[in-house]
Amino acid sequence: MAQAPIQFDRASGVLEGANAWERLAAVALTLGSKVASNFSHRGYNMCANLLRTTLPERGIQVKLNPDALFEFPYGDGYWSKLLNRTYHYEDELELLFKDSTDVDYTLLDCGANYGYWSVLVSSKPFGSHKAIAIEPSGQNFPKLANNARINGNRFEALKCAIGAARGTARLSGTKHEAFSIAGDQSDGEEVPVLALDNLLDDGKIAPGGKYLIKLDVEGVEIEAMKGGARLMQGDSVLLCEEHGDVPRHTVSRYILEQTPLKLIVYDPRSNRLETVTDLSILDRIKVSTHVGYNVFGTASAFWLARIDALNAKAARRVQ
Repeated sequence: MAQAPIQFDRASGVLEGANAWERLAAVALTLGSKVASNFSHRGYNMCANLLRTTLPERGIQVKLNPDALFEFPYGDGYWSKLLNRTYHYEDELELLFKDSTDVDYTLLDCGANYGYWSVLVSSKPFGSHKAIAIEPSGQNFPKLANNARINGNRFEALKCAIGAARGTARLSGTKHEAFSIAGDQSDGEEVPVLALDNLLDDGKIAPGGKYLIKLDVEGVEIEAMKGGARLMQGDSVLLCEEHGDVPRHTVSRYILEQTPLKLIVYDPRSNRLETVTDLSILDRIKVSTHVGYNVFGTASAFWLARIDALNAKAARRVQ
């Protein structure tokens, strides 16, 4: 019988249910994150995963807020940074989500992994929004489904990939945070593929709604955009990952040059979500080659007005 998961409260820092070695490992994982944060966490995942091999196989449930539990394997290199209470995962997404608690929108969490954003966005402090978490990997999906279960099944989990059209594909990759249908198609798990617009066709979402669409789809962002043309004509925002090791800014260039969407990026220098007309701004923002940077794309007057208002709030805070 599997051991009950360790419990960690991000607000208080209390760790419960861990033995002495697991507690020592938590100290190492936390201090490692604090040190590695000075280098955009370069090398942290590898070191944490090595430490994980010395730990018993069990989960850890992290209390993200009073209404959000997020479970992952203890010692996981990608998610153990959450043990560092000063660490913030994808600040620019949290900024938009927190500012949208009063908006009646649905999150389409494409490439959901274990469901971090679906857990948060569906929680009361974030507005208790509807979320659909979409994850193709047979390795990741049970962990995603478990996170839906421990949060009262308040968000839906779909096992499929997102692409340009309905069909099937094969996954490639070895890291759970980077499985993709963009790689070698000769091997790997065969998975169903949906286009974003198929969610409208299949009645999963309603036309005329408001949507925030997180695309963490590891190399098929452009294909996913092509498959969501109808959805993007309405009140939707694409939240896409721009990889730090792509100097041509492929995803942003496509949004700017091939779609009617306005391209928006969070600029840490101004603490604003800036509308991009010249891609050179990304040369300054993308300082680390081994991490991703989120860019936004929208043609929605509603969401553009919300972003303008969010920038105005940020300006008032620094005055």
